[in-house]
Amino acid sequence: MFHNLLQSNAFCHASKRGHYRFLKVFIRGYVSAQIQKEYLNKHLKDTDPEVFDIIEQEKRRQRESIVLIPSENFTSRAVMDALGSIMQNKYSEGYPGARQLTINYYLRSFYVTLLNLLKYYGGNQYIDQAESLCQQRALEAFDLDKSKWGPHGRLMGLDLPHGGHLSHGYQTDTKKISAVSEYFETMPYRLDEKTGIIDYDALEATAKLFRPKLIIAGASAYPRNYDYARMKKITDKINAYLMADIAHISGKYTTGVLPSPFEFADIVTTTTHKSLRGPRGAMIFYRKGVRKVDNKGKEILYDLENPINQSVFPGHQGGPHNHTITALTVALKQAKSPIFKEYQQQVVKNSLAFAEAFKKRGYNLVSGGTDTHLILMDLRSKGLDGARVERILELANIAANKNTVPGDKSAFIPGGLRVGTPAMTTRGFNESDFEQVAEFIHQGVQITNDICKKVSGTKLKDFKEYVGEDGSSEPVINELKHKVIEFVKTFPTIGFEENEMKYA
Repeated sequence: MFHNLLQSNAFCHASKRGHYRFLKVFIRGYVSAQIQKEYLNKHLKDTDPEVFDIIEQEKRRQRESIVLIPSENFTSRAVMDALGSIMQNKYSEGYPGARQLTINYYLRSFYVTLLNLLKYYGGNQYIDQAESLCQQRALEAFDLDKSKWGPHGRLMGLDLPHGGHLSHGYQTDTKKISAVSEYFETMPYRLDEKTGIIDYDALEATAKLFRPKLIIAGASAYPRNYDYARMKKITDKINAYLMADIAHISGKYTTGVLPSPFEFADIVTTTTHKSLRGPRGAMIFYRKGVRKVDNKGKEILYDLENPINQSVFPGHQGGPHNHTITALTVALKQAKSPIFKEYQQQVVKNSLAFAEAFKKRGYNLVSGGTDTHLILMDLRSKGLDGARVERILELANIAANKNTVPGDKSAFIPGGLRVGTPAMTTRGFNESDFEQVAEFIHQGVQITNDICKKVSGTKLKDFKEYVGEDGSSEPVINELKHKVIEFVKTFPTIGFEENEMKYA
């Protein structure tokens, strides 16, 4: 077989052309180290132009779009440097200083001498340093005492149609939608539909009957501050834990822009890519020390650290994403900078101005306004829904998202539109700029209303078919798009320079 290879046309052609590295591949039977190096050290644009082009197209979209989705942001180049670093190459199951999994954890009757017979990953000294530094900076970012906090039955969470999050145990009358509703028996609490504010009295009454072990204070489309003190009183009355999910607003808590939950909560969770402006990851904080004192004066200690850590690993997770942890470490340092505090203050100022701009144009806002970075518009008074408006705005290079509002029957065609200010504040928008954005959205709503009158069918599918893939059926959409692009291109890009773009 090898003799036939030497006589082959490919071999003869390669030898005549002097392709000696190519020949080595065949003769040695494997790729040489030099060829590996040359191939694997090439940049993406040389190795995979197709994927490179997709990324460059996305750069152009980001530069030329007004991004209003409250859960999105533009992270820094430094964070992305760490995110795309060689830290992703290392495997490190477990925790710093304990990168091992014991049989003793699973089968407590096994002998401890079997401890080191299972997986163990060496070479983690720098991974441990990065993760330990990340934990340290996480506590520092929220000004937490290490002795009282560590960075991880039944439950109650805000109902999804009322602004809650899917992951907080959402279920319908006939189906468990979230996996959390499979783990736990869940009961939602809701807003007062007249005010758009959480009905804390109803929450307390329901909690006394339902007796959950955990109540979640957190949402994805609730524009007001939580009354953490009131919720803590409720959980204390029923001997439950209070968990604050601060995924959307954690960046504001690091800077004191909004009242913090850490004084009241037993557990705090957050994602890290939203207002915190880090990589796509998450953190869990849990209380340590004394939880309460019983009637006999005995101190009852928290027992959260081990159950949470063991649930994360090995319960639900294998090897962590070390490049993400390292990138988060960088973001947490940035979160303590004065410029980050100024940014968070401007996010709220912009949100307040944005809300006023909508009210001035006759829009109803759930709860009447906002305290935070997001606004929930109720479009039902305009005879419209969020799904149709979202589509027209998308075609005009404005990224927002349809969202349920109290009283909605469908999450697919809801009556609301959710918008937020973090991403475009990162790009330098101020209050007057969001006044202009409100006008763009208003024009988009008017276009949607006009198109609805022309569409023969009543279904969303009919509307989308009429509009088409690019909105070319209605020139007014393209006119709005050009105005948006000309406006937003005057602001700087984040994470990359304009002169680096293929499609600048």
